[in-house]
This record gives sequence, C-alpha cells and structure tokens, in this order.
Amino acid sequence: MNNSINLFSPYQLGDLELPNRIVMAPLTRQRAGKGNVPHSLNATYYAQRASAGLIIAEATQISPQGQGYPNTPGIYSAEQVAGWKLVTDAVHQQGGRIFLQLWHVGRISHPDFQPDGALPVAPSAIAPKGEAFTYDGPKPFVTPHALETSEIPEIVEQYRQGAINALAAGFDGIEIHAANGYLIDQFLRDGTNHRTDEYGGSIENRVRFLLEIIEAVTSVWDTNRVGVRLSPSGTFNDMRDSNPLETFGYTAQALNKFDLAYLHIVDSTDADIKYGGTAVPTKYLREKYTGTLIASAGYTREKGNAVLANKEADLVAFGTLFIANPDLPRRFALNAPLNQPNPETFYGGGEKGYTDYPFWSATSEQVVSL
Repeated sequence: MNNSINLFSPYQLGDLELPNRIVMAPLTRQRAGKGNVPHSLNATYYAQRASAGLIIAEATQISPQGQGYPNTPGIYSAEQVAGWKLVTDAVHQQGGRIFLQLWHVGRISHPDFQPDGALPVAPSAIAPKGEAFTYDGPKPFVTPHALETSEIPEIVEQYRQGAINALAAGFDGIEIHAANGYLIDQFLRDGTNHRTDEYGGSIENRVRFLLEIIEAVTSVWDTNRVGVRLSPSGTFNDMRDSNPLETFGYTAQALNKFDLAYLHIVDSTDADIKYGGTAVPTKYLREKYTGTLIASAGYTREKGNAVLANKEADLVAFGTLFIANPDLPRRFALNAPLNQPNPETFYGGGEKGYTDYPFWSATSEQVVSL
C-alpha cells in the first residue's frame, strides 16, 4: 500500500484545512473593469476553480503608482474592495479558499499609468530593457525615479492598507508578490539595487524592504495567513543578481522568524537559463526555509506528485493548466484528458478563454460545459 504524500493529500496550512495540495497560481488576466474594479465575470472565473486546495488570486496593485499593465485589478479603492467581495463570496459559496496577491510593479510601469504622468519608482534609476504594455500599445520603458529613503515608508504603508482592504474584501489571506522583477524583487537583487543607504549594498540591507512590508501586513493579518512569493532564478523583466544562491538563501532564512503561511517559489525555467539566470533549486531553499513551501512553474500531475513524495515541497501551484481546466483537481484525480489553453486569450477580453473552458464529465466520459 502506497502511503506517500501526493497532490490529493489534505494539508493543514496554519489554521486553514486544505482538502488537497493543488494550488491555483496567481495569474494576470487583465480583465478588471473600469477603475481597475473586479466584477461578476471575475467572480465566475474564480468560483469555477474553487476546488483547488488554495486559490492565490491574480497580482493586484496596492496603489495607482503600482500599476504596470492595462485592466489589472487594484485593492486601494472602496469600489475595488466591493468588487473583490463579489469574488471571495463566490469562491466561499463553492467551498473554496482564496488569498490575494499584493503587487507593486516598480520600474515595470510607464508614465501613462502613473498619476499626473510621473515616472515609475524603483530602488535605483536603472531602466529595464524592453517595452511597457500600455493602453496605447507597447512603449519603451523609461528610467525610473530612484526612491528617496524618506519615500519608502509611504510604500510600506500602501502594502499595510492593501492588507486591510483585502481583509475587508473577505480574503482568507494575502501573498506578498516579491517575484518576477517587480518592486520588491528590484530591491532584493543587486542588478537593480545600487543604493548606498540602509536599503542597498549588503543582502541584509536589500532584504530590509521586504521584511518591513511583512511586519506591516502582519500587523493586520495573523502571520499564518500571509505568504511570500520569490523567483530566485528568474530573468523576467530584465532581472539579474551576482549571487542568487546567497541572496535568496539568506532571504528564505530571514523569513523563518515570521511563522508565515508559506514561501512560494517560482522554479527556474529553460528561458531563465537561456537568458543568463542561475538555477536556484527549490530543494536548496527547502533546506533554508523551515515552513510550508509551495513549488510552481511548469508542473504536471506527475512532476507535482514527485516533488511532494520527495518532500521537496508541501504544495504545488499550477498556472496555465488552471486557465484551461477549471476543474483541474478532478481531472488530475481521474487522470482525465486536459483542455489545451489558448495563449491568444490569456490577457484581456471577456468570457472567451476565461470562463468558457469546459468541465469534465466522468459519467459520460465527455467534456461538457458548466
């Protein structure tokens, strides 16, 4: 008899009981309404996927300054809180659990998104290569405004207020987005952080911004309802670090003192290695971090079961597979065929490629719509 842990083993996440270890990864879909407000279509989308052990809702900007893409939701206005309440109510009605990912893109923005056309902000005035995706189409990234030391507490406060608003919106917890080349990641890595104050130089200084944010949001939420996402191998958004094993090994150890809900790791990809990234294995961070670990990026049913059986992670997050398969846990359990995602409908639009992917019918052994 095989008693090894797998994707269908229940898991105690702090005081939350997860029926399985299948996590829906945060997925930017750019389908918020006017004013960056979530609406009923978003509620339908998330409710369809409520059989996940945990849903981590899409990256959500904590302020207008934090926005970097069209039609991404916010969590800074009363209308946005009300819109997200539609989502959390719908998920809870289906028996699900949902965290909100708090986001500030930093330099990965453009004056088109900024209040009064201001420059985006970053730890240092270093422009990323590439283009911003604005309402008027792609435009070259600009050199950001390097935050003054005195300006940083205001952004930390935006995270705290975002945490307050997420609580009011009915979420079960929050995830701090410290990955994928956005603001916190920009502070962590020495390729984007050339500061000479207490937020730059040594890794002890570069991790300070993240730790202050955690302290701020855990004044609102119990620590076991707060997660952090890191992408130690990532090169997305023109990211570099001279020693990512040291940087992220130290960061993972620094998080141990908080007794967080989890640490969510984006694994290295072929693209990361192609563009000069250094693989920082999830297994390496498992040795540094003592709490719950979520592995993500490119996992399949088989690979997910293997990483759990080997005890290299406690939970596994799935992204693209959840876009196309709202009933992914059921399909995994039945080893049923999977719908194929359509990348042309990943970002923006309406129901097509969002809420119209069919569910699997085990009785008739055919795909049917909800």
